Amino acid sequence: MELDSLYQEVILDHYKNPAHKKLSANPTVSVHHVNPSCGDEITLNLILDGSKVKDVSWDGVGCSISQASTSIMTDLMIGKEVPEALSVVDEFTELMQSKGTLNGNEETLDDAVALAGVSKFPARVKCALLGWMAFKDASLQATGKNEG
Repeated sequence: MELDSLYQEVILDHYKNPAHKKLSANPTVSVHHVNPSCGDEITLNLILDGSKVKDVSWDGVGCSISQASTSIMTDLMIGKEVPEALSVVDEFTELMQSKGTLNGNEETLDDAVALAGVSKFPARVKCALLGWMAFKDASLQATGKNEG
């Protein structure tokens, strides 16, 4: 149970002291995502330098899980090439869809492994994924690889 306690502290720390929670000016792309099941909202600004993530900033309202998860995600993405960043998004998505069967790779997911327990609660998975899906959407728009 000590690990669960540590993970709760990581989530609370990111919720109380969110990273990059101030929309930067002149983004390459800006997106707004809403979780219709609970009303959580994220506006995310992405700045690319070529194919490198130069900055990810955001603002939003919602539960501690959506806000902490978005904060963790921004720290992970800045400085990565877009394909690498999207690979991390895919890995986190797989973790969230695991229904508690995966713990996550701390080497690639860093603090995001603290959210592994959320995957046991289907109603909260969308909360944890909100910022990550906004980042994926913004990245695909910015690189001209829109799905659909």
